[in-house]
Amino acid sequence: MYKIVSKEVLAPKITRFSIEAPEVAKSRKPGQFVVIRADETSERVPLTIVDSDPKKGTIDLIIQDAGFSTHCLTCCEEGDGFLDVLGPLGRPTDMHKYGTVVCVGGGVGTAVLYPIAKGLKEAGNTVVTINGARNKELLILEEELAKVSDELIIATDDGSYGVKGFGSTILQGMIDDKKKIDFVVAIGPTMMMKAVAEVTRPYDIETIVSLNAIMIDGTGMCGGCRVTVGDEVKFACVDGPEFDAHLVDFEEQIAKHHYYDEEQACQMDKIITDAEQERA
Repeated sequence: MYKIVSKEVLAPKITRFSIEAPEVAKSRKPGQFVVIRADETSERVPLTIVDSDPKKGTIDLIIQDAGFSTHCLTCCEEGDGFLDVLGPLGRPTDMHKYGTVVCVGGGVGTAVLYPIAKGLKEAGNTVVTINGARNKELLILEEELAKVSDELIIATDDGSYGVKGFGSTILQGMIDDKKKIDFVVAIGPTMMMKAVAEVTRPYDIETIVSLNAIMIDGTGMCGGCRVTVGDEVKFACVDGPEFDAHLVDFEEQIAKHHYYDEEQACQMDKIITDAEQERA
């Protein structure tokens, strides 16, 4: 078992866990992920490694309660343990000195963006981060991103905090203002990443995205995480999860995200029914 050392609720249905996983903590790099299981009957869930402490032997994961399996994970408490933590998996982010880098994060995608922004800063880049969410209540990692960014722009869809608007529109404004941008990283909802790709495409600004594809084993065996990049089929777990944003077939990704909506709804109904029976 991989012991849960600490648990912190960051926002409604978004929880940060620190977990004992010394081998992963020693070897992980920005952009990599783990696949975890709560117990023997659980689904395998891929999660980006947000941070690690090699001395303590811990890794940090941020989990959004968005379905049956993630709901079960977020119900775990400090002192409990996860049965499996497999990793680190995936290709690490290519860390180069590009110049001025704009990191665009949306929602819980900010959890994936943080270690990359931190790594790019350590590589000597000027890092401008756009941290976006639907509203102030759902914004996460503001303080952490401020520490690794030369400039942090907060954006909310409803204008409840920071600048009102989307990350893609703020990025377009920066380009319109002739600000120097050498490289862009966008991580968040698929529609947001697609919008950012369309903003940077006409200007040939190198842009990468991290794809939240459906995964089972995380080692390239099951084929569930197939993505189309350019004219090639890639596997997000071993070829990614990061890809050239201008080559990704986003429409395919959007369709795949809805494959199991009916099954998820049935499982969540079961949770509600079981809870009502316990209270009766």
